[in-house]
Amino acid sequence: MADIDATGAPARPRTIYIRRHSIVTRLTHWLNVLCLSLLLMSGMQIFNAHPALYWGQYGANADPSWLQISATDSDNQPYGTLRIGNLTIPTTGILGASKEDGEWTERAFPAWATIPSYQDLADGRRWHFFFAWLFVFNGLIYLLYGFVAGHFRRDLAPSGAEVSPRNLWHEIIEHARLRFPKGEKAKRYNALQKLTYLIVIFILLPLMLATGLTMSPGIDAGYPFLLDIFGGRQTARGIHFITAWTIVLFVLVHVVMVILSGLWNNMRSMVTGRYAIRTKGEDDA
Repeated sequence: MADIDATGAPARPRTIYIRRHSIVTRLTHWLNVLCLSLLLMSGMQIFNAHPALYWGQYGANADPSWLQISATDSDNQPYGTLRIGNLTIPTTGILGASKEDGEWTERAFPAWATIPSYQDLADGRRWHFFFAWLFVFNGLIYLLYGFVAGHFRRDLAPSGAEVSPRNLWHEIIEHARLRFPKGEKAKRYNALQKLTYLIVIFILLPLMLATGLTMSPGIDAGYPFLLDIFGGRQTARGIHFITAWTIVLFVLVHVVMVILSGLWNNMRSMVTGRYAIRTKGEDDA
C-alpha cells in the first residue's frame, strides 16, 4: 500500500541528504587516488627494467620465469607478447612493443603509462618511494580514525545475517542485474561493499606494503625474516605485482559501480559528504 499524507492523498517521494562520508574519509580517499595512480605508473617504470617474474630466491635472464613481457623482431618491426606460464598472448601496441614519438620501441609497458615516460630506473624508484611513504602515512591516519571514531565498527563490520550465503548470493544477483539499493538501504554499505573494503584495507594493502619492503636490501638487512616469510625476494616481487594489479582491478570495478549507481550523487558524497536519497514519503526522513 502506498504511503499517504495528512490529507489522505498518496505522499510524494522526496529527496533528503545524509552525511555519508566524514572529512577524514574524503581527504584520505582522494590522497589515495593520487598515490595509487603514481605508484602504479612508477611501478611499471621499475618493472620495465626487468620485465619478468620468478618464484623463489633468484631471478635472472637464464632462470625460468612464470610471467614475462617481451618483444621479438620480424620484418624490421617488434612484436610484443605477454607470457604467463605456457600461455602466450600477442600484445603489440600495448605491452612489449609500442610506439614512442612515432617509432616502434621494445618496452614492456608503454611510455604513456609510466612515470617518467622515458626509461629511467633511478627516477622511477624515486617517484615510487616518495608516494609509497606518503601512501603509508595517509593509510595510518585513516586506520587511526577508523578505529578511534568507530568507522570500521559502525560502517564496515558486517552482521552475521549480512554474510550469510543466502544474502550474499542475493546481493550478487542484484548487482549483476544493476539493481542498486534505494531509500533506507542506500544509507548503508551493503555486505559486498563491506567485505570488499575490508579485504582491500586489511589484506591486499598490507600485503602489498610488506612485499614492497621485502624487495628492499636495506630493509632485509634489518629484518631478514621477511625473506623467510615470503620465500625469497623474487617471490615477494611476484606477490607485489599480483596484489598491485588486483587492487587496480578493484579500482576499475569500483569506478564502474560508482558510474552505474549514480555518478554525480556518489562524487558529491565523496567531495562534500552529502548523499542524496529518494524517500517514499514525508515521514521517511
